[in-house]
Amino acid sequence: MKGFVLGLRKAKNEDSIALVLSPKDVRTYYRFFGARHSILQLGNLIDFEVEGEGSSFLPRLRSLSHLGFPWLFDKNKLLLWHNFIKLFEPHLKDAEEIDSFYYDLLLSAAKKWDKQNPKRIVCESYIELLDYEGRLHDEENCYICENPIEAQMALMQAFIPAHPECLYSSSLPKEKILEFFRSQKTIHLEDHEVEYLFDIVMKGL
Repeated sequence: MKGFVLGLRKAKNEDSIALVLSPKDVRTYYRFFGARHSILQLGNLIDFEVEGEGSSFLPRLRSLSHLGFPWLFDKNKLLLWHNFIKLFEPHLKDAEEIDSFYYDLLLSAAKKWDKQNPKRIVCESYIELLDYEGRLHDEENCYICENPIEAQMALMQAFIPAHPECLYSSSLPKEKILEFFRSQKTIHLEDHEVEYLFDIVMKGL
């Protein structure tokens, strides 16, 4: 079985408890002496077997191997990956069985992480996630005052549109944001505009 490590916490001695996202579910596993194993790290894609299913104790990870990516030795890219993947634990913490969308989203992002600007990948992945979950607010009215938004649009968490003055926030040209919502691509956006979107994503999914 394959999965991304979404979260880790220490258990007794040097054992670890890991939250792992696979193509079919999000589950918590126990790993004896997990703190000793460099494979079991936040954000890693692992191949593993499970033992102890159906017992009163947590199922256990065994036969771990790491499925690596070439960018893992780039500290900046790795830090961005950790910041991105940390968002998924609180977002999926109450999920159990899910379809493969979230796993596929992370796998697609990981495969592109060294070929494109990671912040652009994060923004494009997030807009795809909002669309998938039915949370994409692509209307042109302000969420706060409900009046039409003119030339400049600010965004709240979850990319919810608002007037800059209602949000007391900086903004982007409305047409650029709407094009981003339509295309789910950042190719038409400048780097500082991507930075604006990225900062919003980092507030939480």
